[in-house]
Amino acid sequence: MTSERVTDTPEEGYERGLGSRQVQMIAIGGAIGVGLFLGAGANIAKAGPSLILMYALAGAIVFFIMRALGELLLYRPVSGSFAEYSREFLGPFFGYFTGWTYWLMWVVTGMAELTAAAIYVHYWFPHIPQWVTALVFLVVLFVANLISVKLFGEIEFWFSMVKVTALIGMIVIGVGVLTFGFSAAGDTAHVANLWQFDGFFPKGVGSSLMTLQGVMFAYLAVELVGVTAGESENPEKTLPKAINTLPWRIALFYVGALTVILCVVKWTDFAAGVSPFVKAFAVIGIPAGAGIVNFVVLTAALSSCNSGMYSTGRMLRTLADNGEAPRAFGRLSATKTPALGITVSVAFMAIGVVLNYIVPEKAFGYVTSVATAAGIWTWLMILVSHILYRRAVAAGRLPASSFPAPGGAVCSWIAVVFLLFVTGLIAYDADSRICLYVMAGWAAALAAGWAVLKARNPEVTERREEQPVPARVG
Repeated sequence: MTSERVTDTPEEGYERGLGSRQVQMIAIGGAIGVGLFLGAGANIAKAGPSLILMYALAGAIVFFIMRALGELLLYRPVSGSFAEYSREFLGPFFGYFTGWTYWLMWVVTGMAELTAAAIYVHYWFPHIPQWVTALVFLVVLFVANLISVKLFGEIEFWFSMVKVTALIGMIVIGVGVLTFGFSAAGDTAHVANLWQFDGFFPKGVGSSLMTLQGVMFAYLAVELVGVTAGESENPEKTLPKAINTLPWRIALFYVGALTVILCVVKWTDFAAGVSPFVKAFAVIGIPAGAGIVNFVVLTAALSSCNSGMYSTGRMLRTLADNGEAPRAFGRLSATKTPALGITVSVAFMAIGVVLNYIVPEKAFGYVTSVATAAGIWTWLMILVSHILYRRAVAAGRLPASSFPAPGGAVCSWIAVVFLLFVTGLIAYDADSRICLYVMAGWAAALAAGWAVLKARNPEVTERREEQPVPARVG
């Protein structure tokens, strides 16, 4: 590593190729991922209908997080986003740690999405090994991300459009079954399914709370809209709009969709490893319905993996700009993409292909728990940075943002406590506890790297004592 800074700042040099419709759809699509489409099956089996309440509770916390991020983004919109805010308000080490941890989150999330995509393809082609499918998808998305940010945005737009259209269609069909009683599920579909089979909390409140770690994984990627700040055409308008639509997205796509599904099909019919949406359409008996839904959830997995390749390359460039990663990661290709950072990130995502070869039945669970732990750290840094920013504004040291979070620092404190509670649940669960061991090892490795960096280039780790001047991007 070197102390020599990259000539451009993280947001300079990028192509402003993400239009309003693309940013909006990236934000919408970020709230609909494999955690809902695949992970909800296992969580329904654990918690029954009470899973709806867990998604609603976690959704409220995620909204607090995103409004805190939104306030920071409109104070100083930068591509480094939360890593830059951690650096500004908590110090260089926290910016370094957050940037690398967010990179890890997306790398392992990419592994999870590749695993999920391979599982979905297995639905049609059971004889094709999971690792083969995962490798093919990895290569195709990698090439697309190298071409241009416009292509990334367009792919993400249509992936998200498929997910949104399909989910709305599922909800409409489910409501139709409940209202008019058509299809094979018409005789058994009823709102009473939410409490008739051993109650709303069939396995107790404790079992329901234990699903929160999986629920939080389902919400990973909502913060991706912050990374797009440096490549959005008009961040001052597009970012607030994208963030303010989050509540209705959660209410419709998570709470609404799960409520309808659990009314149409009783919760005892769901199991881990099977998408509840695929199961519901199979029970309804719509011709090719399950296959169509399987295609939709496949696009959801590929969408998230596509986003992971996008964000990891940008985060590595931010780290390189601050002297916290090899300088080569800071260079842009002829197509104005951080090609080397994307390439290295994809190489690590390929570990997911290996996991699909070695332990195909456990690969998804392993990587999702690690991604959740890394995501919780990122969210905590957003919240703590927001709390410290609010203090600086109150003291007159910094200007107020044009997009203040409702409830101010109080809501951020509530979210901090909630995330620490979820971390405690992860530590309590023997199956997911391994991710904390992984994160402890990761933290030790980053601390060692910081010590080496500080010894070689003390000016990198000690600079930016003064507050940066807020500036518009663009």
